[in-house]
Amino acid sequence: MKSLFARLFKPVEPSGIHALWHEVVAIAREPEWYRDARVADTIEGRFDMVSAVTALTMTRLQESGNPRHGVELTELFITDMDSQLREEGVGDLMVGKHIGKLVSALGGRISAYREGLESSDPAVLEEAVRRNMTLLDGAAPGAAAARLRGLSADLDATPMEQLLQGKVAR
Repeated sequence: MKSLFARLFKPVEPSGIHALWHEVVAIAREPEWYRDARVADTIEGRFDMVSAVTALTMTRLQESGNPRHGVELTELFITDMDSQLREEGVGDLMVGKHIGKLVSALGGRISAYREGLESSDPAVLEEAVRRNMTLLDGAAPGAAAARLRGLSADLDATPMEQLLQGKVAR
Protein backbone atom coordinates (compact mmCIF):
# COMPACT_ATOMS: atom_id res chain seq x y z
CA MET A 1 0.00 0.00 0.00
CA LYS A 2 2.84 2.36 0.82
CA SER A 3 4.31 2.04 -2.69
CA LEU A 4 0.91 2.83 -4.21
CA PHE A 5 0.74 6.11 -2.26
CA ALA A 6 4.35 6.86 -3.05
CA ARG A 7 3.61 6.50 -6.78
CA LEU A 8 0.39 8.50 -6.57
CA PHE A 9 1.92 11.43 -4.72
CA LYS A 10 5.36 11.39 -6.29
CA PRO A 11 6.15 14.74 -7.90
CA VAL A 12 5.81 14.52 -11.66
CA GLU A 13 8.80 15.74 -13.62
CA PRO A 14 7.83 17.82 -16.63
CA SER A 15 8.62 16.22 -19.95
CA GLY A 16 8.79 17.38 -23.53
CA ILE A 17 7.49 20.86 -24.25
CA HIS A 18 6.43 21.22 -20.59
CA ALA A 19 10.06 20.78 -19.57
CA LEU A 20 11.07 23.31 -22.22
CA TRP A 21 8.52 25.80 -20.87
CA HIS A 22 9.93 25.36 -17.35
CA GLU A 23 13.42 26.01 -18.74
CA VAL A 24 12.20 29.14 -20.57
CA VAL A 25 10.80 30.50 -17.31
CA ALA A 26 13.95 29.55 -15.39
CA ILE A 27 16.14 31.37 -17.92
CA ALA A 28 13.86 34.43 -17.76
CA ARG A 29 14.24 34.47 -13.97
CA GLU A 30 18.03 34.35 -13.95
CA PRO A 31 19.30 37.17 -11.73
CA GLU A 32 21.82 38.31 -14.33
CA TRP A 33 19.01 39.75 -16.48
CA TYR A 34 17.97 42.01 -13.63
CA ARG A 35 21.36 42.70 -12.06
CA ASP A 36 23.70 42.90 -15.06
CA ALA A 37 21.40 43.61 -18.02
CA ARG A 38 19.41 46.07 -15.86
CA VAL A 39 15.95 44.74 -16.71
CA ALA A 40 13.48 46.12 -14.17
CA ASP A 41 12.56 43.49 -11.56
CA THR A 42 8.86 44.31 -11.81
CA ILE A 43 5.81 42.49 -13.17
CA GLU A 44 6.35 44.25 -16.49
CA GLY A 45 10.07 43.49 -16.55
CA ARG A 46 9.51 39.84 -15.73
CA PHE A 47 6.87 39.56 -18.46
CA ASP A 48 9.33 41.18 -20.85
CA MET A 49 11.92 38.54 -19.98
CA VAL A 50 9.52 35.59 -20.24
CA SER A 51 8.32 36.87 -23.60
CA ALA A 52 11.89 37.54 -24.82
CA VAL A 53 13.11 34.05 -23.93
CA THR A 54 9.90 32.54 -25.36
CA ALA A 55 10.39 34.54 -28.57
CA LEU A 56 13.95 33.29 -29.03
CA THR A 57 12.89 29.73 -28.24
CA MET A 58 9.98 29.95 -30.70
CA THR A 59 12.37 31.16 -33.39
CA ARG A 60 14.62 28.17 -32.76
CA LEU A 61 11.65 25.75 -32.70
CA GLN A 62 10.64 26.88 -36.19
CA GLU A 63 13.73 25.02 -37.40
CA SER A 64 12.30 21.73 -36.09
CA GLY A 65 10.04 21.41 -39.11
CA ASN A 66 7.12 20.59 -36.81
CA PRO A 67 4.84 23.57 -36.22
CA ARG A 68 3.17 21.70 -33.35
CA HIS A 69 6.16 22.42 -31.10
CA GLY A 70 5.66 26.16 -31.39
CA VAL A 71 1.90 25.79 -30.94
CA GLU A 72 2.39 23.78 -27.75
CA LEU A 73 4.88 26.29 -26.34
CA THR A 74 2.47 29.12 -27.16
CA GLU A 75 -0.34 27.25 -25.39
CA LEU A 76 1.82 26.91 -22.28
CA PHE A 77 2.68 30.63 -22.47
CA ILE A 78 -1.06 31.43 -22.62
CA THR A 79 -1.91 29.06 -19.76
CA ASP A 80 0.81 30.56 -17.58
CA MET A 81 -0.16 34.14 -18.39
CA ASP A 82 -3.83 33.33 -17.73
CA SER A 83 -2.88 31.97 -14.33
CA GLN A 84 -0.71 35.00 -13.55
CA LEU A 85 -3.48 37.43 -14.52
CA ARG A 86 -5.99 35.64 -12.33
CA GLU A 87 -3.51 35.64 -9.46
CA GLU A 88 -3.17 39.41 -9.89
CA GLY A 89 -6.95 39.71 -9.54
CA VAL A 90 -7.96 40.24 -13.16
CA GLY A 91 -11.58 39.14 -13.49
CA ASP A 92 -12.85 36.39 -15.78
CA LEU A 93 -14.42 38.85 -18.18
CA MET A 94 -11.15 40.70 -18.76
CA VAL A 95 -8.66 37.81 -18.86
CA GLY A 96 -9.34 37.00 -22.52
CA LYS A 97 -8.78 40.59 -23.59
CA HIS A 98 -5.49 40.74 -21.66
CA ILE A 99 -4.36 37.38 -23.09
CA GLY A 100 -5.01 38.65 -26.61
CA LYS A 101 -2.77 41.65 -25.97
CA LEU A 102 -0.04 39.49 -24.42
CA VAL A 103 -0.03 37.04 -27.35
CA SER A 104 0.08 39.97 -29.76
CA ALA A 105 3.04 41.38 -27.81
CA LEU A 106 4.78 38.00 -28.04
CA GLY A 107 4.27 37.92 -31.81
CA GLY A 108 5.72 41.39 -32.18
CA ARG A 109 8.71 40.48 -30.09
CA ILE A 110 9.39 37.34 -32.11
CA SER A 111 9.64 39.52 -35.23
CA ALA A 112 11.63 42.31 -33.57
CA TYR A 113 14.18 40.03 -31.90
CA ARG A 114 14.56 37.85 -35.00
CA GLU A 115 15.24 40.95 -37.10
CA GLY A 116 17.70 42.25 -34.50
CA LEU A 117 19.56 38.97 -34.25
CA GLU A 118 19.77 38.56 -38.02
CA SER A 119 21.10 42.07 -38.55
CA SER A 120 24.83 42.69 -38.72
CA ASP A 121 24.17 46.08 -37.08
CA PRO A 122 24.06 45.66 -33.25
CA ALA A 123 21.92 48.80 -33.01
CA VAL A 124 18.95 46.92 -34.54
CA LEU A 125 18.79 44.46 -31.64
CA GLU A 126 19.44 47.24 -29.14
CA GLU A 127 16.49 49.17 -30.56
CA ALA A 128 14.30 46.06 -30.27
CA VAL A 129 15.34 45.79 -26.62
CA ARG A 130 14.67 49.48 -26.05
CA ARG A 131 11.12 49.08 -27.44
CA ASN A 132 10.30 45.76 -25.80
CA MET A 133 12.00 45.58 -22.41
CA THR A 134 11.38 47.53 -19.26
CA LEU A 135 14.87 48.59 -18.25
CA LEU A 136 15.90 50.46 -15.11
CA ASP A 137 16.03 54.24 -15.44
CA GLY A 138 19.14 55.27 -17.30
CA ALA A 139 20.00 51.72 -18.39
CA ALA A 140 21.27 51.30 -21.93
CA PRO A 141 19.93 48.34 -23.93
CA GLY A 142 23.38 47.04 -24.88
CA ALA A 143 23.80 44.62 -21.96
CA ALA A 144 20.36 43.06 -22.44
CA ALA A 145 20.95 42.83 -26.20
CA ALA A 146 24.28 41.08 -25.60
CA ARG A 147 22.65 38.56 -23.26
CA LEU A 148 19.88 37.92 -25.80
CA ARG A 149 22.51 37.35 -28.48
CA GLY A 150 24.29 34.89 -26.17
CA LEU A 151 21.06 33.06 -25.37
CA SER A 152 20.23 32.85 -29.07
CA ALA A 153 23.66 31.30 -29.70
CA ASP A 154 23.05 28.80 -26.88
CA LEU A 155 19.66 27.86 -28.35
CA ASP A 156 21.22 27.47 -31.82
CA ALA A 157 23.95 25.25 -30.37
CA THR A 158 21.41 23.01 -28.66
CA PRO A 159 20.46 19.94 -30.69
CA MET A 160 16.72 19.99 -31.40
CA GLU A 161 16.10 16.68 -29.59
CA GLN A 162 17.76 18.07 -26.49
CA LEU A 163 15.87 21.37 -26.73
CA LEU A 164 12.55 19.54 -27.00
CA GLN A 165 13.43 17.83 -23.71
CA GLY A 166 13.89 21.20 -22.03
CA LYS A 167 17.69 21.20 -22.00
CA VAL A 168 19.49 24.24 -23.33
CA ALA A 169 23.24 24.01 -23.97
CA ARG A 170 24.92 26.70 -21.88
